[in-house]
Amino acid sequence: MTSFTTKTLAAASGVNAETVRYYERIGLLPSPPRAANGYRRYGEDSVTRLGFIRRARELGFAIEDIRGLLDLAAHAEAPCREADALVQRQLATVQARIHDLQQLANALRALADCRSDAALHCRLLEALQDRDCCNPPHDRSLPAHAAS
Repeated sequence: MTSFTTKTLAAASGVNAETVRYYERIGLLPSPPRAANGYRRYGEDSVTRLGFIRRARELGFAIEDIRGLLDLAAHAEAPCREADALVQRQLATVQARIHDLQQLANALRALADCRSDAALHCRLLEALQDRDCCNPPHDRSLPAHAAS
């Protein structure tokens, strides 16, 4: 049976050693037995579990959600509806973030491509200083009717 130290477990599962210790502290990863030298000795099941946790984190699931998913995974006979509800909530959260990021991109586009020669007339600086004295919200290089 293969056993892993914290460092080798971290490398095998794609997380860093401090993350392994943290997951153990908060109970996502069971505390392993220790060798005579005091080193933690993890088994293959820890590699699998950490891979599960890492993928769940990559999908944006919160620690408490992952705790529930681990419990569900440990009970193969349990209905999947809890996991489905969780993924639906996560999808809604991601879609809301995408919407917010699109709004942010639009706001940055409105500030980009300033053609001013001086910082006094810089669109970004105007916006950050909450002033609108120098540049109209449209591109001055466009004819008046095109900017409307």
